[in-house]
Amino acid sequence: MIHEKVFRLASVIAQAGEEEIPLLEALCTAAEAQTAQRLREGCTAGDCGDAFCCAAAMLAAAGMLTCRGGGDVEQMQAGDVSLRLGPGGGACEAAAVLRRQCALLMAPYWEDDGFAFAGVRG
Repeated sequence: MIHEKVFRLASVIAQAGEEEIPLLEALCTAAEAQTAQRLREGCTAGDCGDAFCCAAAMLAAAGMLTCRGGGDVEQMQAGDVSLRLGPGGGACEAAAVLRRQCALLMAPYWEDDGFAFAGVRG
């Protein structure tokens, strides 16, 4: 039941075409596993309510957006740094937003990932 809900949500978010269904199916399975792997000890996907399905769907959709390609670098200049992306360059940004939203939804249920900022004297 969870997988079907994740797949339906991811299909809508990623606007998956018929030819993309097998890839999206695999991405949903991987996203569910990745989302579940970080759950606090004793917490299950069912304990998270709709947050788990939404988060896994966002993670899968982010993978789909990244896999679609597009937005390749068309031109790069080193002096005064210039970079021009081809059409679809916003896909990576959209995928990053989906990953951040996934993390926000799951923050109450996930273990601390151990990431921290440390001050550096200038």
